[in-house]
Amino acid sequence: MKSKNNYFKVASYEAKVGEVKKILLLYSGGLDTSVMLKWIKDHYKAEVIALTLDLGQQHDDLEAVKQKALKLGALKAITLDVKDEFANEYLAKGIKANASYQGDYHLSTPIGRAILAKKAVEVATKEKADAVAHGCTGKGNDQVRIEGYILSLNPKMKIVAPVREWAMDRNEEIKYAKKNGIAVPASLDFPYSVDDNMWGMTWEGGEIEDPSVISPVEKFLTTYNLAKNAPDKEEFVKLDFVSGIPTKLNGKKMGLSQLILKLNMIAGKHGVGVVHMFEDRLVGVKNGGVYELPAAHVIVKAHQALERYVCTRQLNELKAQMDIKWGYLCYGALWYDPVMKAINAFNDFVNQKVTGQVRVKLYKGVATVVTLNSPFGLDHSSFTNEEGYDFNVNAASGFIEIYSLQMKLSNQAQTKKPSA
Repeated sequence: MKSKNNYFKVASYEAKVGEVKKILLLYSGGLDTSVMLKWIKDHYKAEVIALTLDLGQQHDDLEAVKQKALKLGALKAITLDVKDEFANEYLAKGIKANASYQGDYHLSTPIGRAILAKKAVEVATKEKADAVAHGCTGKGNDQVRIEGYILSLNPKMKIVAPVREWAMDRNEEIKYAKKNGIAVPASLDFPYSVDDNMWGMTWEGGEIEDPSVISPVEKFLTTYNLAKNAPDKEEFVKLDFVSGIPTKLNGKKMGLSQLILKLNMIAGKHGVGVVHMFEDRLVGVKNGGVYELPAAHVIVKAHQALERYVCTRQLNELKAQMDIKWGYLCYGALWYDPVMKAINAFNDFVNQKVTGQVRVKLYKGVATVVTLNSPFGLDHSSFTNEEGYDFNVNAASGFIEIYSLQMKLSNQAQTKKPSA
């Protein structure tokens, strides 16, 4: 292990050895948090309570995660089922915002960190813990999200960030785990890690972070189908939306969390929602990632299409700009800033009429919106006959003459010779 003297605590909220006796650890069961459970006990001489949230993980065995924490010496291992709260109070905001960052990353991890921090504060307060510990790296986004959110919700809470303190790289962590009999999914031959919830699985580590290397997805994308192995026959799914939120899948009414989990299986079978990115991290570096977002990708594409269908061109233009801003704020650790509340209020207004049905074709990794139907649709056919609206083609030429006037004058002015 490298010297810990390289890291100096400068923030007032960082816990110091000797001043904390009980620490709540945000525990996923992966490499970092498994290693740090023992490291915290040894280094801080403190009791550790492990907290794991059930966010509808697509691959994790949460009961095994709980038992692992207890085996590693946790005083208590708490698992909270927050699937419905996560879907209804967090992901619903993302759906209305067409949640995306620098492409088709639908922000599964950033949204998950908002509820994780909230529950950490609640449980730490209930358990009378002196501090909250997390497994985020010192050059990543999640440290900013989790610590910033915890401090926003409880300014007096102390925080422990072992990965910043111990200065072990990933290979050294793996060796530390082996030395101490800690079973972890990562190894020197499998250096990948994943953050998993119902909205997506985000993979990083190893070749994924090298932009010059093709990520060996066959090694780690094992939950769903790869597009090249997907069925040769297309499949259609129908989503019914009410005020911007999907309420039915293929005609069957279900809660949002259930719908997302069900759609993950359907879209995942077709290899939909796999995204390769090399993105701008919040802390200024660029980082590679491969993301599996089957349901999120289908829902966002469907919602975006329906929203554009029922909104005016001017509102669609503004909404697109606001969606980009929402994505950057969410990614950028500002979930609890008032600016997000303001944009969410705007999105609630826009989505009042985002009601109707969307049919999406799934085929070989691609989700394509093929039909739209809404009582609020603004296409011409929606108003012909039944509403007595007829398009007056006689007005077209006059409109064209006025609409193109400045463009015409500008081109004429360019041909004039300057006066002597």
